[in-house]
Amino acid sequence: MNNANPSQVSTKEDFLLVQSLEGMDYRMEIAGMGARSHAFIIDWHIRLLLAITWILAVGFALYSKEEIRTLFKHEHLTTPQMVLLIPAGMIYFFYHIVLELVMVGRTPGKGMAGVRLVTLQGRSPTIGAILLRNVFRLVDSLPGLYFIGLLSVALTRNQVRIGDLASGLLLVYDNTVKPKTFRQITNLAIHSNLNPEDQELLLDLLNRWRELSKETRSRLAQQFLCRIGKPFEIQGPTKKTDQALKAALENLLNHP
Repeated sequence: MNNANPSQVSTKEDFLLVQSLEGMDYRMEIAGMGARSHAFIIDWHIRLLLAITWILAVGFALYSKEEIRTLFKHEHLTTPQMVLLIPAGMIYFFYHIVLELVMVGRTPGKGMAGVRLVTLQGRSPTIGAILLRNVFRLVDSLPGLYFIGLLSVALTRNQVRIGDLASGLLLVYDNTVKPKTFRQITNLAIHSNLNPEDQELLLDLLNRWRELSKETRSRLAQQFLCRIGKPFEIQGPTKKTDQALKAALENLLNHP
C-alpha cells in the first residue's frame, strides 16, 4: 500500500525503501536497463502494430485497391492521407500516456517485463508526472535510438532517464501485482469511483492479504472502508469478520 510519507522514503543501492503510514515496510527494487529495454521493445512493437492495423483496416474499408496504390504518391497531404495517418500517429505517440494513466503506471510491455512506474515516495504516478515524463521522450530519444535516455540510465544512481528525473518517477520491479491483476486494474480505472491512490491501496491490500496477520489485515481493511465512506460494522466471530472484510474488498474490485 503506497500511502507513504516522503520523510520515510529513501533509496539504498538498487532499492527504494518505503515505510507506509500503516507501519508496513516496503522495499521496491529499482529496475535496470535490461528490464527497461525489455518493456520498451514490447510496447514499441504493440503501438507500431496498432498504428499499422488502423491504416490497413481503415484504408481497405474506405478506399479501393487502386486508390490505396496511389494514396501516398501525392506531393501534398490529402484528406484520405490525413484520415489514415493522423489517428495512426495519435495511437503511436499517445500510447504510453493513455495506458500509463489507465493502468496506474503500467503498460502491457511493463506488465510483461514485470515493472511499473512509481513516485520517489513509492506512490502511483500523477497525471502531471506521466505527461511530463512522456514529453521528455523527445529529449531522451536524441540524437536517435534513445541515446541520451540510455546514457542517463547508465550514469544515474537510480538508473533513470531524463524524463524520469524531470517528473520525479522511478521504474521498479512490480512484485506485488500478478499478471491476472492487470485486467482488474483496467476495470477499476475505467469504472470505479475510487481515486487512483485508493485503487492502488485496494489492490495492494488484497494482494498482500495472506501475508498479513488477521489482526493487521482486519485493521487495515476497516481503515480503508472507512476512508472510502463505507465503514464496516463488526459482527460475529473473528473468522467470519475476516472473511466478510475480504468479501467487502473483493466486491469493490469485482463490482467497482
